[in-house]
Amino acid sequence: RPTIFVGVPRIFEKVYARAKLQAAQSSRLKEKIFDWAIEVGKDYAFRTEKRQEIPFLLGAKHTIADKIVFSKFREFFGGRLRFCICGGAALSDDIYLIFNGAGVSIMQGYGLTETSPVISSSNPINARLGAVGKPIRNVRVRIAEDGEIETFGPNVMLGYYNKEEATRNAFTADGWFKTGDIGRIDADGFLYITDRKKELFKTSGGKYVAPSPIEQAIKTSRFVNQVVLVGSERKFPAALIVPNFEQLANYAKLKNLDLKTPKEFCAHSRIVNLLEREVEKLTGDLSQYEKVKKIALIENELTVEGGELTPTLKVKRRIVDEKYKNVIDKIYADAEKEKS
Repeated sequence: RPTIFVGVPRIFEKVYARAKLQAAQSSRLKEKIFDWAIEVGKDYAFRTEKRQEIPFLLGAKHTIADKIVFSKFREFFGGRLRFCICGGAALSDDIYLIFNGAGVSIMQGYGLTETSPVISSSNPINARLGAVGKPIRNVRVRIAEDGEIETFGPNVMLGYYNKEEATRNAFTADGWFKTGDIGRIDADGFLYITDRKKELFKTSGGKYVAPSPIEQAIKTSRFVNQVVLVGSERKFPAALIVPNFEQLANYAKLKNLDLKTPKEFCAHSRIVNLLEREVEKLTGDLSQYEKVKKIALIENELTVEGGELTPTLKVKRRIVDEKYKNVIDKIYADAEKEKS
């Protein structure tokens, strides 16, 4: 029964997915109540975040949602939780609002091993949607011309042991550490992470695409478990998607589809079309060059043991690109055939 819980975003995503699945498997009515409560909670959390007045009707709805849904949600953590601390990767705004709306406060932090390991952190007083807090005491942060986050302070390492060239490359001429992350600082001093600098990829049209925000948007679908954006030196971005097979099983039952195995789900045209529609719906506000034109469904979950994830559950993009090269090549080959 913890009072403080520390975890990476994937853990919070899994907790929410499990709660949603349990509601869906109970009954159609309970699933609708759960979805209603989540939307009420997100609206409540967003208005609270923006320090907006809570309308009477929304407050009443939130009280009801808290009694019938959120109280059970909090019990999952033992019932004594004061707040959660999240780091290691980007937390989606949706998950942040869902947990805060349910009375489980999440505060994000940011840092690297080279910075001992904290650069910035939210706290009960200073927290903001999408931000990883403000720099901690005695630590300074600035944004380079190319958008990279640079930091200076007593927490920064002296260098890599016996690696002089790597050390030189890690610092600017005036001694600031280059984090390798892209971000921005708002007018109030809150730091926002956009993506890893090395994960930005350029399409064959010369446009740079930041995969992380697009992946976060797609992952808000209840039918999506994991997603990896691809498209470096290709004509358009595409997505490798590991579906949420438990949610798809409920969908198949509702639509009278006789599907049992992950392989059958991934190969079925109705399921592929469903995921295509989900991606289109969730990424509709992107620029044309950022839009995901094609997808491929993957049977096996990406794991640490399989080599596709780091111990903090970040995607190893190079490994995924190599492991699913044939799948990725087929995406673009099929797209060319459709054009001809």
